[in-house]
Amino acid sequence: MPDTLPSESVTRTPFAGNRHAKVAYFISHPIQYQAPLLRRISQEPDIDLKVFFSSDLSVRGYVDSGFGVQVKWDIPLLDGYAYEFLPRVNDGDTIGFATPLNWGVFRRLRAGGFDAIWVFGYNRLVCLQAIVAAKVLGIPVILRVESNLRLQRSPLKLAAKRLFFHLLRPGVACVVPIGKHNRAYWQYYWGENFPAFPMPYAVDNEFFQRKSAEAAPHREAFRQALGLRPGMPIILYASKLQARKRCIDLVDAFLRLAAESGGEPPACLLIVGDGEERAAIEARVRASGTPHIRMLGFRNQTELPAFYDLCDVFVLPSLSETWGLVVNEVMNAGRPIVVSDQVGCQPDLVQDGFNGFVFPAGDVDGLTACLRRLVHSAELRESMGRNSRRLIQEYGFEQDVEGLRAAVAHVVPGFALSANRQPGDQST
Repeated sequence: MPDTLPSESVTRTPFAGNRHAKVAYFISHPIQYQAPLLRRISQEPDIDLKVFFSSDLSVRGYVDSGFGVQVKWDIPLLDGYAYEFLPRVNDGDTIGFATPLNWGVFRRLRAGGFDAIWVFGYNRLVCLQAIVAAKVLGIPVILRVESNLRLQRSPLKLAAKRLFFHLLRPGVACVVPIGKHNRAYWQYYWGENFPAFPMPYAVDNEFFQRKSAEAAPHREAFRQALGLRPGMPIILYASKLQARKRCIDLVDAFLRLAAESGGEPPACLLIVGDGEERAAIEARVRASGTPHIRMLGFRNQTELPAFYDLCDVFVLPSLSETWGLVVNEVMNAGRPIVVSDQVGCQPDLVQDGFNGFVFPAGDVDGLTACLRRLVHSAELRESMGRNSRRLIQEYGFEQDVEGLRAAVAHVVPGFALSANRQPGDQST
C-alpha cells in the first residue's frame, strides 16, 4: 500500500489577512457526513487544511457492522480538499483501536510546518499518536469527539477514564464541542474554564434542503410506487436496525395506535435501514398482520431525501445515541421530530412541543402518546415542521467554520477571526 494517494487540488482565493494557518486533521477514514464540511473548510482562504486518514475502507466499500450490508457511499468522499492516507498494515473491513496500524505520523507533522492539529476522537491509536507527536513537536491540538456523560459505566471504568483524561489534558489546547451534552462532558472532566469553542454537529443542510425540494413534486408518485394509501400520514424511521436504537419500540407504539382505531391504523410506518434487529422486527410485523408497516432496507445518501420529504413525522427512539445526525437531515425537509431523551442531539435540536416531542427512552406508552398527537393533527405537524426548518439553520457548516476559526485563533497567534467573533468567545 503506497504512503500517499493523489489528493484533490484545492484552489484558494488570495488572502490579505494577518496570518495563514496550516492545520492537519486526523480521522479514522473518509466519512459521508464530514466530507462536505472538509470541502467547506478548504474554501477558507487563510486555512490550509490537510486531512490524514487511517484507513480507506469507506472509499473501497465494506460491510457495515451496524447495517449488516455492503456499503459504498454514493456521494463523493474525497473531492475538494487535500488529503493523504497514512501508511498502514492490517487494513481490513473493520476499524478498531489499532486497526489498521499506521506509522509515519511524527515524520509528516515534523515536515509539514503545521500551526495546529485537529483530531477527531481519542479512541483510535492514530489519534493518540498524533496528539503525542504534536506534544513533542510543540504543535497545539484541537480535539473534537462525540462523547457525552449519558452512557452508563462501571466505577472501575469511570476511574480509568478519569486517569486517562488526566494524562491527556496536557496534550490538548482546546476542544470544539458538538453540542450541549458534549460541552457538559468536557466540563465534567476538564472543568468549566477549559477552552472550548462550539462547533455544532451538522450535515450539509444545503444538500438535504435542495434534494428534499426536488423530491416534493414527485411525492404522490413516490407514495403510489410504495403502495401507500393516499392521504394517510407517514411515520418514518431511518437508521441502523440495532438493539440500542429500539426500532421495535416504535413498531409496538404503532400497533397500539392501530388497536385504538379498531385495528385500522391512522398512519403508515416506513422503516428504512438494515442491521442485526431486522429479523426480529420483521417477525413482529408479520405477527401483527398489518399491511401498513413497510420494511424498506438500506438506502444510500442520495435516496434518503425523498423519504424525508414523503414522511409526516420522523422518529428516533434510541436507548443510546451520541448524537443522531439523521435528525439534522430530516429537519432540513421541515418535518416534526420525535426522539427519546437518550438521543444526544435532543437538547440542541428537538424542543418538546415546539418542533416535536421528547419521551422517556424505552417508554412505549409515552411514544404512543407523542405519535397520537401528531398523526391526528395536520396543523400541528405543519407548524412543528416549520419550526424544525428554522431551527436547523443554526446548525450548519457556517457555524462549524466559525467554531473552528475561533479554536485556531486561540492556538495560533496572529490568526484572524471572522468579523463577527472576538478572541476568547467560548459561549455555547
